[in-house]
Amino acid sequence: MGKQITEMLKGTLEGIVLAILSVRSAYGYEITAWLREQGFADIAEGTIYALLVRLEKKGLVDVAKVASEKGPPRKVYSLNAQGREYLDEFWTTWTFLAERLEQLHEGGK
Repeated sequence: MGKQITEMLKGTLEGIVLAILSVRSAYGYEITAWLREQGFADIAEGTIYALLVRLEKKGLVDVAKVASEKGPPRKVYSLNAQGREYLDEFWTTWTFLAERLEQLHEGGK
């Protein structure tokens, strides 16, 4: 699975992170930890931080600085209205692709 899953994740990770933020606000390390708990063990923290910066630049998330017990304040990300619209479009696209892939898979049996 190695290389294929890495390539597929590149195209879907943005939607996955937005889906996480649709449930609750979080900071980068929390998102990375949750992904690892879900079996995405190879995702580097730096990948998530870079993605969060891109989401912020696209205007899909709001960012608040929250005091931390240790060290500097944390950037906590939350999904905004524009991000929710983008996520809805992601799920529509995902459903379309998943249905077509399932048809192809079943047709090959």
